[in-house]
Amino acid sequence: MTTFLAGGTGTPKLLAGAADVFPPGGTTVVGNTGDDVELGGLFVSPDLDTVLFLDGGVLDRETWWGIDDDEGTTHEELGAIAERAGLDAGARYLPAARQTAGRDIARWRRFSGVGEFMYIGDRDRAVHLTRTSLLDEGRTLTEATRLLADAFGLDRDLLPMSDDPVATLVHTPDGPMHFQEWWVAEGGAPTVTEVEFRGAETAEPTAAVRSALADPVVVGPSNPVTSLGPMLAMDAVGRALAATPVVVVSPFVGDRVFSGPAATLMAAVGYDPSTAGVAEAYPFADAFVLDEADPTDLGRPVVRTDTTLDTDADSERVARAVREALEAVR
Repeated sequence: MTTFLAGGTGTPKLLAGAADVFPPGGTTVVGNTGDDVELGGLFVSPDLDTVLFLDGGVLDRETWWGIDDDEGTTHEELGAIAERAGLDAGARYLPAARQTAGRDIARWRRFSGVGEFMYIGDRDRAVHLTRTSLLDEGRTLTEATRLLADAFGLDRDLLPMSDDPVATLVHTPDGPMHFQEWWVAEGGAPTVTEVEFRGAETAEPTAAVRSALADPVVVGPSNPVTSLGPMLAMDAVGRALAATPVVVVSPFVGDRVFSGPAATLMAAVGYDPSTAGVAEAYPFADAFVLDEADPTDLGRPVVRTDTTLDTDADSERVARAVREALEAVR
């Protein structure tokens, strides 16, 4: 078995064409939940859902978010109602007292559905409604994720990093905001002074995650701060990674990032926004897969290839490099 740590789109893109190299039945994905939000009463878990929809064969692979060809009737009507009612759109937090009341796992990340600042398609919404209802019935997030995986016919084990709430909060000169507000509602524009993983000090990985982390681990080309940071903020995860073979695929080519806000966020928390900074952020990594054009000398085993992940053929090529790196450090 091999375990992949997933956040954002990097690891799903790596897995998209990797079935011949890492068969789904022989892999586990542990998904970041620091990006999760409760929006209009519905619990949305974006990083879990990207893998769920990818393996379920319905992912919108233009955006790597949501379900392909999903209609947005409800989302559009929410915006129209807000406009007609004269209500401000954008990210609208529920009052502070409501952030920690009721559903425990939703704490510190609750938003009103007025105007709905994140696009959610109609079929996508059905997934969030099912997940929320299962949580309200008393299921854990792990149990709800397993049931959704069964519904989408996944052969791969898909696990949330924890059943405890951890929220990624981006601090700015104007105050803290949830990562989804900063990235989706504000387009990543506000200056970042600090990134906080609220709740991580008491959160624990589940028994299923601890077991998965005993297998060799692959960290895909995800954002080290907000995609992997919430996992690594749980001390037990760092200890587990230090005790097992770990291969990292860099999301950079030297100091050039492939996509997303990784460079901005790494600089904000004190890491050089580069492959060298990624290596510093991951002291547990035993080997790296780097782009053949990346000049970085890491002093650790490196396998080089073209790390572009635009097609399934790209995914297979990078996955073969990952397997080569794993074989070198097992």
